[in-house]
Amino acid sequence: MARYRGPVCKLCRRLGIKLLEKGDRCFSAKCAAEPSKRALPPGPRGTGRRRKLSEYAVQLREKQKVKYIYGVLERQFRRYFEEAERLPGPSGENLLRLLELRLDNTVFRLGFADSRAQARQIVTHGHFMVNGRRTNIPSMILRAGQVISVRPESLKSEYFKTVAGEIRHKTQPQWLNLDAGSLTGKVVGNPARDDVDISINEQLIVEYYSR
Repeated sequence: MARYRGPVCKLCRRLGIKLLEKGDRCFSAKCAAEPSKRALPPGPRGTGRRRKLSEYAVQLREKQKVKYIYGVLERQFRRYFEEAERLPGPSGENLLRLLELRLDNTVFRLGFADSRAQARQIVTHGHFMVNGRRTNIPSMILRAGQVISVRPESLKSEYFKTVAGEIRHKTQPQWLNLDAGSLTGKVVGNPARDDVDISINEQLIVEYYSR
């Protein structure tokens, strides 16, 4: 599956937000997106002055933030937006809801992985079942009532033994219910806008695609 493989820290500095949590460094003062390091974008020292962005550039930047955060490429992202427009309610909130309901994001939100990229990898390797059926499709959109569980064979691995010991200390959003003992999660409802704990102005994305 195609995905961005370039330098992530440069993206974080360019956009001024933590996009992809790669490890402990991203939660330390060394992170490239820390407030003390946001003064200048990447580039040769002395040439990285920030310029005032046009209205189009602001809208484009907001779209790029969401794309990189959820690990979605342009064509797929546009399809999500077109689907969001067909759904009742605000298109921007519908878009975020669809992205939150992706299987890889749900695995991340449940606490089975430390980042969305890691969640996408373990889903692709076939470690999860949805309603008892094995799946390896990270982009699968889940629905209320569906159950996500770790395959019995995968529970024996060192990775999931570690997850079982750490997951009790993690918090899950209200639209998910976790059974830490069996490493099973359930989608109990649709995510609300308040459940998306990312600094994003989705209205700018709607304006971008409405040009």
